[in-house]
Amino acid sequence: MLRRFGLAAAFPIRRPGIVAALLLAGLGSGACVPLDDFMAAVFGRSMRDQPSFDPYENTLLPPEGSVPFAAGNYPAGPFEVNIGQPEGSPDVPPPFTQLEMTSRPEVVDSLTNPVPASPESLARGEELYERVCIVCHGPDGSGTTGYIFEVHPALAAYPLRGDAAVARSDGYLYGIIRVGRALMPAYGHQIGHYDRWHVVNYVRRLQGVGAN
Repeated sequence: MLRRFGLAAAFPIRRPGIVAALLLAGLGSGACVPLDDFMAAVFGRSMRDQPSFDPYENTLLPPEGSVPFAAGNYPAGPFEVNIGQPEGSPDVPPPFTQLEMTSRPEVVDSLTNPVPASPESLARGEELYERVCIVCHGPDGSGTTGYIFEVHPALAAYPLRGDAAVARSDGYLYGIIRVGRALMPAYGHQIGHYDRWHVVNYVRRLQGVGAN
């Protein structure tokens, strides 16, 4: 047929790419499963059963020496934007590590929440909570309503509304957001200084208590 229309020279059937294209076209749309079965039999793996990446499993801290967007010039107030002023807020605590926070809780327990739990703060805290925290802690802070609870049922052991979390100081909750603890990774590189306090205020509302 190709020779009849003078196309044999332009489309020689011996070209591997043309053969592969014709073969795939002939298989049709319903051939994915048999083809996948064949590949699984030959190579021992199937496209239908591939490992997936869980961003909440084996979380990693930012590379050493990296600079998070919230570092450096902090804004001078909870609802201000830093536009290059050389000095930020005087209430930013000095750096501390997760080990320091857990071995010496007074490092963070001594921190005073500089952000009143105003409607504006609670609204900002809710926005950040639903953006960053809700996937693990759930909309009500119970852990069991978290979106990944079925994958990580251990979240039920760390409810934000539990007695242990309620008894923690605002500074301790701030510290956990900043440097992480146990199953929770650090979010200091994603959530800025004042935004962490907004989240603390919102968590206190979920707990049914006022900021302390």
